[in-house]
Amino acid sequence: MKFETEIEHYQSDAFGFGIEAEYLLADKQTFTALSHHELRFATLNKALEGIDLSNVPHLDGLLPDIPHSKNMPFIVEGYHVHDANNQAFDILPKGIEIRTPKAQSIKECLSYLESLYSGMQSALDSIGYRAVALSYHPTAQSFDGPREHRDYNFWLWAKQAMTTYGPDINISLPHEITSKIDLEDLSAKVNYYAPALTALSLASPFFEGKLWKPNPHSVHYGKAIRTYKRSAVAPAFKIHPKLGWRFEFKPFEMSWRLEDFHAYFLLWLELLLDDTLPGRTDQAGRIAQLESVAQFGLSDHAIARTADEVLHAAARNLPHWGFSVEALNAMANRLANHITPADEIVEMYLEKQSIPLVLKELSQLVLPRKTSPILDAAVLELA
Repeated sequence: MKFETEIEHYQSDAFGFGIEAEYLLADKQTFTALSHHELRFATLNKALEGIDLSNVPHLDGLLPDIPHSKNMPFIVEGYHVHDANNQAFDILPKGIEIRTPKAQSIKECLSYLESLYSGMQSALDSIGYRAVALSYHPTAQSFDGPREHRDYNFWLWAKQAMTTYGPDINISLPHEITSKIDLEDLSAKVNYYAPALTALSLASPFFEGKLWKPNPHSVHYGKAIRTYKRSAVAPAFKIHPKLGWRFEFKPFEMSWRLEDFHAYFLLWLELLLDDTLPGRTDQAGRIAQLESVAQFGLSDHAIARTADEVLHAAARNLPHWGFSVEALNAMANRLANHITPADEIVEMYLEKQSIPLVLKELSQLVLPRKTSPILDAAVLELA
């Protein structure tokens, strides 16, 4: 079954969309991956503050993040350092995050991301860096930082997050929909389906300078060290009632393809809007599945069946809400061939025998083709 294009016709005030996308930084000449040992908050922040925002008409939904003093669609991501009054005065940088303003459609949001990505790369180029879409730092060792005022569990997550990079997919819904959502049921539904959706995005096969093997005796490479490490300590989604009831989906991994972000929105919309999806489980079930997904990806038959279920449901359901579902074709082909982005990255590495050369490839944002060879020649026929 081909996912056909539909006209997006929802009202401008009905839905809201935003992306928070984290990028690893590399040296622009050597493409050596950098970390807080080489990066400085003040240097990065100054470069970000100088980016031309004339293509971004507003900053709706964004707030300044201390110690940043300027409200802008970029922040230096990393580990905050606090003074005696628990006021953040510095950041040990891990990379840069693009924060798109709240958009009225997915296409508008993606246009913001494309423009902001270009501005970010130009600013970084001027200070000798390049942003890279990779979900786990390929060479860094584990990070340890002072606990300070942090809650213990948050401290564990904050330390682990220093080597991970991911996109947060944010959607706000019309009030009449939000008011009917059973949050406990939504949590159980997300716990069940999040591992399968995450499997479609896996993209972190490097660990400590090598291809990751989940077990030293493994005969296969793992797909996603990021997902494996964060599964037990990071939430699958968050809700922000004070920010217009924004629903934030967190497990997807980073992509160097703009179209993937479109698909991520559609998959998250499907979970939010479709009450007929039957699967439910608890947090322990989600964690166990994510650990398996991180190792085996779409070769796990149960995970593949669940991903197939969501893709079918989204193709049936979302056009009734006015959403184009064509972006799901890439996900359908991924599922048909059991190939994740991590598999593509492994193939790049085996061909180039160089992590820096892989990072160079992943520093280019790939835009959707007007006519995709996959769609023309081998669209997945879902039964």
